[in-house]
Amino acid sequence: MYRNFAIVPRIIFGRGCFNQLDDILQEKRTADGFMVFIIDDVFDGAALEGRIPQRRGDRIIHVNVDDEPKTSLIDALVGRIRGYGSGQPDGIVGIGGGSVLDIAKAVSLLLTNPGSSAEYQGWDLIETPGIYKVGIPTLSGTGAEISRTAILTGPEKKLGINSDYTLYDQIMLDPELVAGVPKDQWFYTGMDCYIHDVESLAGTFINQFSKAYGEKSLELCRQVFLEDHDDAADKLMMASYFGGMSIAYSQVGACHALSYGLSFVLGVHHGIGCCIAFDQLDEIYPEGVAEFRTMMERHQISLPRGITASLGDADMDLMIETALNLVPLWENCLGPDWRELMTPERARKLYERM
Repeated sequence: MYRNFAIVPRIIFGRGCFNQLDDILQEKRTADGFMVFIIDDVFDGAALEGRIPQRRGDRIIHVNVDDEPKTSLIDALVGRIRGYGSGQPDGIVGIGGGSVLDIAKAVSLLLTNPGSSAEYQGWDLIETPGIYKVGIPTLSGTGAEISRTAILTGPEKKLGINSDYTLYDQIMLDPELVAGVPKDQWFYTGMDCYIHDVESLAGTFINQFSKAYGEKSLELCRQVFLEDHDDAADKLMMASYFGGMSIAYSQVGACHALSYGLSFVLGVHHGIGCCIAFDQLDEIYPEGVAEFRTMMERHQISLPRGITASLGDADMDLMIETALNLVPLWENCLGPDWRELMTPERARKLYERM
């Protein structure tokens, strides 16, 4: 049985397209309704915030993403919005990097589904569509703008809300919005995309649909990180989109599974966690890791080392358990017999090298 998956239905791309946000939202506004803009707090008081087309009754919520998004944060934001006493918003607009985009997706869903967001960590557990939502990335690489998951850290696990309902209704891809991103953050987020491509193209779930998107995304990543181009921001924004589309009909693999363990136990951010894990996966992705190291050298990136050295047995076991619970990722990476190939002992050795 082939998957009949959904994709984002409306997309606008181009430098300056953020200026059309007011017109796009106008179509969804009701007479007494309001919009909620969830924005990274790095833009608090910045020029971008001043460009938000805020109408009477609209709310701007700043979120801090120094830590990975938690289910407790989602529940608190949903409670805050309900506390406005103005009924359901006409829409949620997420403006920021992958974490902010995931937060906005999750908030949209939990405004229409009962209980805690932790109850929906898994695959296809959402029963009711969320409210209208728009995603506007200010970083390129995570693919959060196009993906069907909102990655959250809960009390028991780090796992996404994976559902066709998680997808944005509208995304705006404006390369101008990524200007001024710190170099390390730009690199780590871009590598998330590069690693998406490597894992998808090397996976057992690969097919021509995923391959077409993954190969184009990989080509664009190489232009951005191995060459010099005036339109590098445009290329990376499209690489992120294509990379997200590639894994829509396949999956990621070992690197992302291991990075989830790093994040859940140590609080390591997703992009840098992927880089730390990928650097130890020569045995699974030899060509990709070699090229990744060339990219690091070209951009003078130094990864943190020895981050797992002080972990006790209990934390190491939890890290391993978190990683190995991501069954679809390992099956894509190593096939149906993956448990025989990626044992807890092998995973421990990989983590010990980090």
